[in-house]
Amino acid sequence: MTPSKELVFCRMDGTRVKLDPAALSQMLAFRQTRTCHPEAGGVLLGRYIVGCRDVVVDEVTIPMAGDWRLPFFFRRSHSRHQQVIDARWAASRGTCQYLGEWHTHPEPIPGPSSTDIADWRRRLRTDRFDGDSLLFIIVGIREVRVWEGSRGDRAFTLLQPAGGTELARGDSRGGGSVP
Repeated sequence: MTPSKELVFCRMDGTRVKLDPAALSQMLAFRQTRTCHPEAGGVLLGRYIVGCRDVVVDEVTIPMAGDWRLPFFFRRSHSRHQQVIDARWAASRGTCQYLGEWHTHPEPIPGPSSTDIADWRRRLRTDRFDGDSLLFIIVGIREVRVWEGSRGDRAFTLLQPAGGTELARGDSRGGGSVP
């Protein structure tokens, strides 16, 4: 099923993170509806809106040759995904940016594992990116959840779904519901 609307999340300061319907659809295609299905993931690509802190995730990479995919583990191939990042950045003349990472979990309401947190902190410390934060998305069976990680203190904030978005009927735990 292809979502007809974007999924929007609010940051603590009221600015928004929008997941474009095409990017959301690509991630949802890899939902782990059975625990025997391998995790999937990739990078988030998009843009910062001029004049505010809003962010739009326009595109995601999907699993590629060289990625490690197991039912409870995903590690992306650096070189293959980096080639896509570099190509999109060049084609857009620097407006398409690396915004973070996404992956799946075989649970209805996903949460980061200790391995995820360690990987996210490493990315905040070592990855090259514009801005002060990266986004981290986990796609669960029923919900899509988004965390923002701060480069400075490497702390993570679970973003809340914005009201008025059809797919973002998450509960107080902060997930956006998916069909």
